[in-house]
Amino acid sequence: MTILKRSVLDAIGHVPTICLNQISTLCHTQELYLKLESCNPGGSIKEKNAVFLIELAEDNKLLKPGGTIIESSSGNFGISIAMVAAQKGYKSLIVVDAKTSDSSKLMMQAYGAQLVEVPLSAIDENGSMQKARIEKAKELERQISNSWYPLQHFNPDNPTAHIKYTASEIIKDFNGPPDVIVLGVSTSGQLTGIGSFFKKHYPKTKIIAVDVAGSVVFGGRAHPYKMVGVGLSFVPPQFNVNLIDKAYYVNDVLAFSVCRELALKEGLLLGGSTGAIVAAGLSYAQTLNKKQKTLMINPDRGDRYLFTIYNDTWLKEQNLTLLKGAELYKAMHSLTPVSQQILHQKGSTNEVDHHSKNDHTVEGIHSSFHQ
Repeated sequence: MTILKRSVLDAIGHVPTICLNQISTLCHTQELYLKLESCNPGGSIKEKNAVFLIELAEDNKLLKPGGTIIESSSGNFGISIAMVAAQKGYKSLIVVDAKTSDSSKLMMQAYGAQLVEVPLSAIDENGSMQKARIEKAKELERQISNSWYPLQHFNPDNPTAHIKYTASEIIKDFNGPPDVIVLGVSTSGQLTGIGSFFKKHYPKTKIIAVDVAGSVVFGGRAHPYKMVGVGLSFVPPQFNVNLIDKAYYVNDVLAFSVCRELALKEGLLLGGSTGAIVAAGLSYAQTLNKKQKTLMINPDRGDRYLFTIYNDTWLKEQNLTLLKGAELYKAMHSLTPVSQQILHQKGSTNEVDHHSKNDHTVEGIHSSFHQ
């Protein structure tokens, strides 16, 4: 890997993968790894999607010099779009809502983004403002000339970023496939990109998908939740249930408790979705009957959540009491996966076209790092 980079965009990807040593007694009987996407320049895995989609839009003449990039985001993708736009000389306009943290808003503005906030009155029956954000972004795209809206939740090119970047990085890091990959669902970009690659080329690798309790992607009852970065009030069209071996819902309390434990035990200050992913990963690892390599993917770093997850006053205001000690480990290890019947009733089984005309197809990436 070349150390000198032409710009911040070339520094995206190739993040370290570390071994977890103290978060659980399972660390002594299983090989538990965390891929630190928090080490990307802007602090999240979404930078891969942002740079890939923006450069693809440039290639397809959808984005022109002096243009404005519009996106709906609760945090990470908005930060990533603003960062890439700043480096490339575009304007950025991000539609946010009340769940977007002040830290995330300040980061977007530091990169020069203009923010448009959807009011609390736009909340839907599931306690979400995602649909309202998306509609507002569409409206702004119609109103602003020379603008482009990636629409990450519905963009069929979104998963390809994780074939180009993440899947190939995993193979290089492990010199082959790990036994298990645990990841958050979010817009389904990671799941569809990474999952389709491994199911095609390394079908023995188990794909474990994680979402926040209250989201509807795996089925079940919708209800409000505090976590950002995962969770949707609709099933994204890219979601493919056939890529999943197990699926877990993790609630806010357990996810945030694991976040705090990762900071105290492993020296890792990471986001709420990472807490959910690690909780589910440990729960699944305890079912393994022999030592295996389990890779959990950390989506973002914890600086976005210093005034929420890592703030005892905020937690108290939200009536969230964190779990500690034996109570925390019991909750982690007692997680149960979503029933396969419910999962297959809810999930879409549509395959996503990975654009054979693009150089970053599954086959193209697979051959490139096996040459």
